[in-house]
Amino acid sequence: MHFSKTYAQVLEGLPPELKENAIQYRQLKKLINTVVRELSSFGLSPDLLHQLLEAQERDSACDSSLTVNLPLDEGTSQPGMCFPKAVYEFVEGSSKIEPQLRIPLETLRELASSLRAGTRVLEEAAEGNAAHARDEDSELPGAEPLNRLIPPGNTLLWSLQNPGSNTEGSLQLDMPLNSSSCEVIIPLVSDAQFFELLRTTLEHASNHLQSVQKGFLHTLTTLSRMIADSARPASSSRTGVRGSFHALSPLKDNVSSIHINGRLSKSDLYVWREIFQLYVEAEVFESVNESDRGERSLEESERRLQMFATQVTQRGLVAEGKFKLPQSRTALEAFLQLNLGILNIKKFQLANSEAIRKILKKHTKRTALSLPLDGFSSNTPPQLALIPQTRSFSLPHALVQAIGETLLPIIPHLDDYSCLICTNLAFKPIRLDCGHLFCVRCLVKMQKRGNGDCPLCRASSVLVADRSNVDWALMNFMQDWFPLEAKAKLKANEKEVLDEQLREMGIDPTDSHCIIM
Repeated sequence: MHFSKTYAQVLEGLPPELKENAIQYRQLKKLINTVVRELSSFGLSPDLLHQLLEAQERDSACDSSLTVNLPLDEGTSQPGMCFPKAVYEFVEGSSKIEPQLRIPLETLRELASSLRAGTRVLEEAAEGNAAHARDEDSELPGAEPLNRLIPPGNTLLWSLQNPGSNTEGSLQLDMPLNSSSCEVIIPLVSDAQFFELLRTTLEHASNHLQSVQKGFLHTLTTLSRMIADSARPASSSRTGVRGSFHALSPLKDNVSSIHINGRLSKSDLYVWREIFQLYVEAEVFESVNESDRGERSLEESERRLQMFATQVTQRGLVAEGKFKLPQSRTALEAFLQLNLGILNIKKFQLANSEAIRKILKKHTKRTALSLPLDGFSSNTPPQLALIPQTRSFSLPHALVQAIGETLLPIIPHLDDYSCLICTNLAFKPIRLDCGHLFCVRCLVKMQKRGNGDCPLCRASSVLVADRSNVDWALMNFMQDWFPLEAKAKLKANEKEVLDEQLREMGIDPTDSHCIIM
């Protein structure tokens, strides 16, 4: 299947506003055909022009010249001749894109004199090029066939061979001459139209994507507030009930004296935490693994986004009654729409980038006017600076990063507040003098064993830790955002303290027999 058809199919699946700003691939192909006709009108077939532009030095005798092999009459041969190299460039300092050819006048005269049947050879080359164009453009409805060849007397080379001819319709040498270097300057009007269309399309696409990014960030901010309101912490979800303590509450002698209400009557905190956990684990658009770190392919992103939606449904997170607040369901739909929007932008950017690569490659192949595909020189006009950017900048990556920085941190993750020794929630956290944090029970056990070094930095900070090392502010935070985990941890700590007391009394807590003291 031709790329233009594949490209059209990709665009059909995108929202209308993205389709309208896509690269006009078929129109650009038609303009390439126009460029070929314009070059043929000067007697410059792609093969001949390619030799003028790309030929290498044949031997040391050609110091500043290049060798060009010219096809002549059947049965004859002409050895390679040395000609100065032609230059394809853009007019410097112009506010417009103005490509031009600079060819030394001596080169054109030598070419003209060497072609005893040159016009017929050029005509045959043009016919072959036109046939090739007809094959490529047969898929385009209403495409103009490239069979309108310039008459033999209407080429630049013919005019150079016949400077005094008054043949009707002949092309006189009226194009600009560079008197200092005796060069013929050929403005390429059709080529300018090609690059102008490419430039304007890229500019419109860039402006549209900037507005898309701005709208995405605004929607993301609104969604963040909506989820923050529906995933309320424990203290704000209980109307009129204050927390059991505050950051400056008095120090407690025993952890079991702290009581936590684990009920969240007006909050979807735990539902959102599970949804975000599934989303992070899915790694829809980017991988953080060392083996395949970086952006995922379009197909893999589609598959993983579908997998995430399936897991959310299978776990019953969208089941009737799962959400306690109505805005949570609306927020989930908006979150999925944001991810679909990133997927569409990824499709758009990849399709546009490939279309640019293909059309520039086709431009080089059909016209012999070569442009670098992996970077432009200092001679390239600034109006075309967007071309390399379309392949280097990833808007989907920036949007995914915005989700990770703005939305996901709204729900604190349990792993960020766990004790590195027991891997459970570090409730009633003890912050050592070295700055590292562990749960109280793990530190008590280390002190009883006489282990005085911090498990992380080996600083002698464990044995000197006391009640003043309790981080009450963080403890309040954990009670607010992890009420169920904090309640379970307190219950486990209470049981562990009781078991220690029984063992100190010589009683096995695992013994089910009743002992009467």
